Amino acid sequence: MVEFALVAPIFMLALLSVVVLGLFVFYQAEITNAARVAARYAAIHSSTAQCPTTSWLTPQAPPLSYYACDPPSTWPGMKTAGQSSVWGLNPAAVTISACWSGYRDPSVPGSYDYPAIDPSTGTAYMYAPCTMAGQNPVTAQDAIACPAPATVSGDDTASDQAGSNVTVYACYPWVPPMAGFVLIPSTITIRAVVTEVVQRQQ
Repeated sequence: MVEFALVAPIFMLALLSVVVLGLFVFYQAEITNAARVAARYAAIHSSTAQCPTTSWLTPQAPPLSYYACDPPSTWPGMKTAGQSSVWGLNPAAVTISACWSGYRDPSVPGSYDYPAIDPSTGTAYMYAPCTMAGQNPVTAQDAIACPAPATVSGDDTASDQAGSNVTVYACYPWVPPMAGFVLIPSTITIRAVVTEVVQRQQ
């Protein structure tokens, strides 16, 4: 009995830690998949689509259908696609935000939607990453709040024109089992960032 009393708490703590770690890995994979599905949705519903998932910047020579179905900062199709791909957690608690990146000519203020290489001179244009709440989601995702912040017009450095990049940030505030017990945090924020190249519709 004495041996059991000494060993049982340590065994239960180790077992619980393994269960919590396994759930964390599983939910991290789910959030990553949600970001991947949302990014893919945005990439293939570009400015040439019937119902585009829009950047804050209007693409060069936009088609007549542009902004017809999906106004900036709401992106219902992209969010629904990402949230519907999760399993085992509350889809409504998964928040998704997106921004668009591309090339600019540093000598032209406010320029965007440039090619990577100037076809006339062969020189490379500057790649300008987009931001969310002033943070680069690719390099500083832990600095971005959860729920995912809505982007503003200054966050995008490109439109949703083919050739630009769309970056999707997904997050989920997870309350693990036995939260607050011993070393288990009360809340763990699970984040994922996925970037896709925007594609032209056929």
